[in-house]
Amino acid sequence: MSTVIPPHADPPRDSTVLDDPDAPTPTPRAAAVLSPVPRRHLTDVTLKVTMALTGTVFALFVLVHMIGNLKVYTGAEHFDAYAHWLRTLAEPLLPYEGALWIFRLVLLACLVAHVGASALLIARAYRAKGRFRRRGLRWRRWPAMLMPYTGLVLLAFIVFHILDLTVGAEPVASDQFIGTTPDTSHAYHNLVESFERWPVAVFYVVTMVLLGLHLVHGLWSVVNDLGITGQRVRQAGAALAVGLAAVVMIGNITIPAAVLTGLVS
Repeated sequence: MSTVIPPHADPPRDSTVLDDPDAPTPTPRAAAVLSPVPRRHLTDVTLKVTMALTGTVFALFVLVHMIGNLKVYTGAEHFDAYAHWLRTLAEPLLPYEGALWIFRLVLLACLVAHVGASALLIARAYRAKGRFRRRGLRWRRWPAMLMPYTGLVLLAFIVFHILDLTVGAEPVASDQFIGTTPDTSHAYHNLVESFERWPVAVFYVVTMVLLGLHLVHGLWSVVNDLGITGQRVRQAGAALAVGLAAVVMIGNITIPAAVLTGLVS
């Protein structure tokens, strides 16, 4: 005699019922309970940790890059020598620009992972909220809300910056751009010629302000996403985020300002 399951009753959890060919077809409610729940290949935790690690790489890069850029105040000879050193680093173990291309590939991989993880998290958050939106958020939440938009501006700036000072592609680069050779570098000349165009200088300054906002929230998120606990540690992480963002932002902004005022020429 087969077992009859009333529509209002909970489905049986005994596996023998499921293996019985004479057992009745489970109701929709029973099928929903008994069917395996699909799991995401990449959990939210995995995506956040990915963003935290790649974001840390970018934070260290922009800090080192800013320190290198400040060598422009030492004069054209020293700045060009520094730019040439980057291309001959680790020679003859590596070919010309070998180390530089390793750095570029690592940064490109981090960029793809960072942007991809961000896009997935934003899409999931949008689906979870549906038509409901939070209102009345405090101004302290602005860096968090603006993260996708500041990220897009920074992505566009990266492309512009490479075309301007690395590739020298027209019409982005200055008409006076001089390409680099294995023996010479004209990084100082190209930087000054680029920032003497005030729209480029203004775009650079605005981007550095947005970079500062992005770094503040991004580095603070690293503290949370990596599961760091303890009030003092979290306070130190917040202070480090603000300090690093301020140093990078102000340090980079001084360069176009120095060019426009004639301090660097």
